[in-house]
Amino acid sequence: MQDNRRRLLGAGMTGMVGSLTGLLADSRWARAADEGPGVMKLSTATINDVQHEWLRWFAAEVARSSGGKLRGEVFPASQLGSIPRQIEGTQFGSIQAWAGPPQFLAGIDSRYELPSAPGVFKDAAHAHRALQDPEFNASLLALGSNRGLKGIGAYVLGSAGFVTRTRATKLSDLEGKKIRVLAADMDREEMRRLKVNGIPMALGEVLPALQQGTIDGMMSSLPVVTPMRYYDSAKFYLETGHAMVVSMTVVSRLWFDKLSPDLQAMVVDSGRRISQDIGAWSVEDYGHAKEAWIKNGGEVNTLSEADATQMTRMMASIGSEVSARKPEEKSLYEQMVRAAERTAKG
Repeated sequence: MQDNRRRLLGAGMTGMVGSLTGLLADSRWARAADEGPGVMKLSTATINDVQHEWLRWFAAEVARSSGGKLRGEVFPASQLGSIPRQIEGTQFGSIQAWAGPPQFLAGIDSRYELPSAPGVFKDAAHAHRALQDPEFNASLLALGSNRGLKGIGAYVLGSAGFVTRTRATKLSDLEGKKIRVLAADMDREEMRRLKVNGIPMALGEVLPALQQGTIDGMMSSLPVVTPMRYYDSAKFYLETGHAMVVSMTVVSRLWFDKLSPDLQAMVVDSGRRISQDIGAWSVEDYGHAKEAWIKNGGEVNTLSEADATQMTRMMASIGSEVSARKPEEKSLYEQMVRAAERTAKG
């Protein structure tokens, strides 16, 4: 299946500002939204990782399946603006699809942060299976439908860890450090329990902040930081695997609703199949990113058995406690846990 994808390629939290009325009054947004359903701008903040690859597969597949009626161009590395601007553009039709960690959408619906809950999945392969569970997948992708978004894919980027300016090999090495996190309750609670100063920050600002010493590190995954050459400024990576970094692709509801029923079905089906197929690619990509990190002078460390056990215990209740604050969030969290239980065996 992956070879077929490659042949196709060869052939072919956010803070919302303003209102719909205010944005559409801006002629730039209005012109972009009126370009028509056949033009697709596909955007992500990262490059040469699973999010970028997912969008490339999607562009190739929909071009083939639609006979050229839908034409896509992928814009990685925040070429279309910061992540909040990319999400706004997707909501209001100037961008047709955005791929990224759903925590960035927590300002739209707090339930988007749930896949980042620590301790739910035993590894990336397990997370991938749970994300494709029909019941949970349908509920997760349905979020944001009343805010201009339509989910068409959920998949795993990689396991979480910490890239730091100075060597960290144990939990106590992280205490007091200023670590960039996503602006979601799950991330903030993780940092509180680790006695870390969690600093929400746009991805484009992270590398300069590391270079200048404004922050000490970043919670992320190797497939994100390796292609962006973080090893030149912060070469130490602590591989904790306490949670999974999950990605989603959402399309513009304004754009989607303009499509004919057959094209709508094709977009949804393409997103579903690509999300299922890309799991093995994502697992392999993590290994390649780790190899490249070390080859370029980076260092990868893991926790001792005692520290790993302590971290598991420390993080175990975060998902249930954070989600319990809102009934709708609690319901979806419990649905995710059930999906994880159903898919625990490969």
